[in-house]
Amino acid sequence: MKLVPEARRAWRWFSVQSMTLAGSLQAAWLSVPDDLRSNVPKHLVHWITIALLVAGIVGRLVQQTPKDGK
Repeated sequence: MKLVPEARRAWRWFSVQSMTLAGSLQAAWLSVPDDLRSNVPKHLVHWITIALLVAGIVGRLVQQTPKDGK
């Protein structure tokens, strides 16, 4: 197995940020009390998570140029 070029800068990639946010959303949702969860539409969190994961895939496929020119 070989790491991608610039693996040390992976935290800057939109794909990594998007997938991290999706995982964090799911973890946070599990910690929300049931009485508060009942106020949110049933599948909203799942659809947001799916959208973030799809955005992560798109972010991985699109060329991302750094803002600082490096």
